[in-house]
Amino acid sequence: MQHYLQFKDFSADEYAYVFERAALIKKKFKSYEKHHTLVDRTLAMIFEKASTRTRVSFEAGMYQLGGSVVHLTTGDSQLGRAEPIEDSAKVISRMTDLVMIRTFEQTKIERFAANSRVPVINGLTNEFHPCQVLADIFTYIEHRGAIAGKTVAWVGDGNNMANTWLQAADLLGFTVHVSTPSGYEVNQAVAGMRSGASCRVFQDPLQACQGAHLVTTDVWTSMGYEAENEARRAAFASWCVDRAMMAAAAPDALFMHCLPAHRGEEVEAEVIDGPQSVVWDEAENRMHVQKALMEYLLLGRLA
Repeated sequence: MQHYLQFKDFSADEYAYVFERAALIKKKFKSYEKHHTLVDRTLAMIFEKASTRTRVSFEAGMYQLGGSVVHLTTGDSQLGRAEPIEDSAKVISRMTDLVMIRTFEQTKIERFAANSRVPVINGLTNEFHPCQVLADIFTYIEHRGAIAGKTVAWVGDGNNMANTWLQAADLLGFTVHVSTPSGYEVNQAVAGMRSGASCRVFQDPLQACQGAHLVTTDVWTSMGYEAENEARRAAFASWCVDRAMMAAAAPDALFMHCLPAHRGEEVEAEVIDGPQSVVWDEAENRMHVQKALMEYLLLGRLA
């Protein structure tokens, strides 16, 4: 049994398979071909943080694979009350085949996984967002080919997305240019990279974008940090991805954002709605890569 709690939980070879499988699954979806590899399998989705894309992509994806879904929140289960995480994990994993959790601290999902009899997927934690970066890299491959040897510019908060991009670069052989405001840097110990060779830090976000093949960002205030909103708006004022940053990037550079986006804050409307933006493909691809991920965790490699 294998869990997917951080990007580094898979090897480069496993990612090559998952991306290949996702391409096949997406092709069949676009052709209205059934792909029911998880018939009679049940996914439990546990949400402690609100969600749009995560819920829709996992729920629709599991149904498209022929399986079924149980949706739980802290408001309608014992998860938000006195029951220990360990006990919830033991019960839920006896009744379902796969569990996806979207929560706050990474330690919560690790405790759940340690007591689960079935694979557990990280749908987002404060520290990591592996399913999103999985979709982002698949989207880059669709549009531009292999990401190995390329440069990704991360502009904004040193958050769960930044941590996950650094893990991905470390594993898959590309470089991340990171630019964050002072006080909001990536904690490389939390990111858990094997080495720092795949990461370069820039104080100036425009310099970070210089020659980049992909420019990406996230909201300035992630869920759980709303009390810091005003301070963050002031600190991040120069970290809005604008047309000048995209002009500094490679001529065929792409722009990505994990959404939801705030136009005029972390990104100009002209960028996210412009010709270099692939955010809608990126959002759709969450569903396709997660179908490949769930299939792989439950069935392994298929011919």
